[in-house]
Amino acid sequence: MSKQDRIEFYKEQIDLENIIYEKAETSVKGVENILVNELIMGIALDSKKHAALLNALVSLHTKGTPSIAEDYGVEIRNNITEHIELERKAIDTYRKLLETIDDESEKIVIRAILNDEIKHHSLLKTIQKMVVEKLTLSEKEFWDMVEEDQYGYIPYSE
Repeated sequence: MSKQDRIEFYKEQIDLENIIYEKAETSVKGVENILVNELIMGIALDSKKHAALLNALVSLHTKGTPSIAEDYGVEIRNNITEHIELERKAIDTYRKLLETIDDESEKIVIRAILNDEIKHHSLLKTIQKMVVEKLTLSEKEFWDMVEEDQYGYIPYSE
């Protein structure tokens, strides 16, 4: 699939995800059962998230990916490290909670949350390793790029 075809596909999927969200909103209007309402809207929010992620892919292909300044990269990395730890704690907590619940409805909800937390934990680790570290420029790398842009490649030496 060509780059342009992927962009068009992503745009079509964004429209589809937005329709899914709207349909879910419509389907729960007047539903008084809070559990059913929130489960359906939780799935709908995933569709909103999918649309946002697809929009990011469109931007990636049309606008490129800006680098992250080294000092900001460190801040992002620290925040993600903390978030990874919080997700790990949530995973542990929900696993322990599942062992104490007998009600099948509650188990379904807690399992769904646990599965989301596991996905979040894994994705955050990947983001930290593959994206933030890859896109963060050190000061030396920045100045090397500036020099290369102005004069052709001249390595920066300290």
